[in-house]
Amino acid sequence: MTGSPLQSFTESGAAADPRASHAYAWACGVLGLSQASFAPASADASFRRYFRIRAGAQSWIVMDAPPQQEDCRPFVRIAGLLREAGVHVPAIVAEDLDNGFLLLSDLGTQTLLDVIDEANADALFGDAIDALIVWQRASRPQVLPPYDEALLRRELNLFPDWYLGRHLGVELDAAGREALESVFRQLIDNALAQVPVYVHRDYMPRNLMLSRPNPGVLDFQDAVYGPLAYDPVSLFKDAFLSWPASRVEWGLRTYHRRAEAAGLPVPAWPQFRRDCDWIGLQRHLKILGIFARLTLRDGKPRYLADTPRFVRYVMDVLPDHPELKPLAELFERHVLPRVGSGA
Repeated sequence: MTGSPLQSFTESGAAADPRASHAYAWACGVLGLSQASFAPASADASFRRYFRIRAGAQSWIVMDAPPQQEDCRPFVRIAGLLREAGVHVPAIVAEDLDNGFLLLSDLGTQTLLDVIDEANADALFGDAIDALIVWQRASRPQVLPPYDEALLRRELNLFPDWYLGRHLGVELDAAGREALESVFRQLIDNALAQVPVYVHRDYMPRNLMLSRPNPGVLDFQDAVYGPLAYDPVSLFKDAFLSWPASRVEWGLRTYHRRAEAAGLPVPAWPQFRRDCDWIGLQRHLKILGIFARLTLRDGKPRYLADTPRFVRYVMDVLPDHPELKPLAELFERHVLPRVGSGA
């Protein structure tokens, strides 16, 4: 590529995007580049975008987080916590918090989601488990926001508000609302009773980069202090990739064994397994609501294709927990007829 960076960027057609143009010019200025390529690297469910800027053999990532919708400060702060703990995260090369730009080291182009399969899953999941335990062992109270009742309830309410109500057009009667509330109460009580640790909140292969050391961890800006079982179950009940029950069981047992050996205060296996199911249900219901909201409010319909995966996750777990029968009845009456019994 020849010419000035701004000329090259204009020729690519991306200069029609003012924020991208601004991010590009800022990054080139910071790096002292007169020539560079600049292209989208990835996007996520938020308003954040990522671009890869490349000059010769070197490359960096530019995060664009519009300040009106996103705040870069939690990313910067939590990146520091992860790095101090010994977890591999992008280095922050430069920041312009007022404009919502960060310049990050580039951890590569392949996520674990891109490469994981049954042949390499033991090794890749093993690395991910070890990194998670390192993060959890660094946990301290009153450092990250608490995963408290207010947040748990706000997330659970996404399910009746967005998935049931706005997506499926289901309006629960008084008895239905009462039954759902009884389940929510139990799920919240279980979450609050678990050992609190640092929680990534989206610890899954899509947010883990294949790198050295492996993995590189991304998308951690919403981390909180809460239930120990949340991240382990997120890793194996993935939003975009489903594993057989035997693989899930292997993963959770492997995590439990290694966490215990590392000195984390994990409960005995039967209680931990139950905790995984229950905090997993909280997450599955939340994500059903989030994916419906992304479609209906934010114009991102591609996420809706993955909602049947979470219906399956819910229905797979409920037979083992008769206390949650009202939720099973709600799904059988209102959800399965609309998405199919096989989800």
